[in-house]
Amino acid sequence: MLINTVMHVVLLAAAPPLMLGLIQRTKAWLTGRKGPPLLQPYYDLYKLLRKGVVLSKTTTWIFRAGPMVTLVTVLLGGLLVPFGASAAPLHFKGDVILLIYVLALGRFFTSLAALDTGSSFEGMGAAREVTFACLSEAAIMLGLLVLIKFSGSLSLNTMLRAPEEHAFAMLPVASLMLAAVGMFIVLLAENARIPVDDPATHLELTMIHEVMVLDHSGPLLALVNYGAAVKLFVFAALFLHFVPPVPMGSPALNWAVFLAEMLGVALTIGFVESLMARLRLTHVPTLLVAASLLCGFGFILMLR
Repeated sequence: MLINTVMHVVLLAAAPPLMLGLIQRTKAWLTGRKGPPLLQPYYDLYKLLRKGVVLSKTTTWIFRAGPMVTLVTVLLGGLLVPFGASAAPLHFKGDVILLIYVLALGRFFTSLAALDTGSSFEGMGAAREVTFACLSEAAIMLGLLVLIKFSGSLSLNTMLRAPEEHAFAMLPVASLMLAAVGMFIVLLAENARIPVDDPATHLELTMIHEVMVLDHSGPLLALVNYGAAVKLFVFAALFLHFVPPVPMGSPALNWAVFLAEMLGVALTIGFVESLMARLRLTHVPTLLVAASLLCGFGFILMLR
């Protein structure tokens, strides 16, 4: 339906910064602080877009292209992932492979832009990013294999919506629960959230994502921050398909359920970041391996 496509595009473009605002408000409430306004991420983006860009003489066109390519890739990924019970605007057989590759392309250009600065500090962050990506991408693929096996399809539009289209008694609940826990860990890791990384720090040697964008400023930094918000939104929507909602039958109610679930994901991330400390960097691979094992066990249960 045209209305579903319009809603999908509007939410993909406008809602991601709001999700960041909800996370910040949740953390402030749990820690007894007043905290920033709910719409602060939008104000920050507007402020950055009005500033100038400072470029190092060391950088080339790769540094300027990195944020733009990354943003395009996550937006394309958002058009491939169905939101809630509605169909994705772009879907075809085998699009799950395209999703994995476009997200990897965005990571590649972010890391390449960091290396283009010639800074050993940003190079360290890029090395960490691609190292941990080897583990998180394995967990993503194993998690998606659970739904591929369940649906018998390589189309995201079919496989991700399969749990919503079956009765609860027919669902592989154990497999979906294991995969859901693994995918939530990946959600935190891929979006530089605690306990893997701290998006609020810019000074510590244990940074991963933030250290790669220290040289970006003005509109380029706005593109980086907006792209990170869109990526978080897409991964949250992907995670929700492992926790299937009850289809309401009405498009309006389906969208209401989806928005409520996204609110729940934002609140959960805020709770996790308020109740947990960041892990030592040497413990992050253990966490990501655990995510891969959880998703892998979920797939093995599907083979019985």
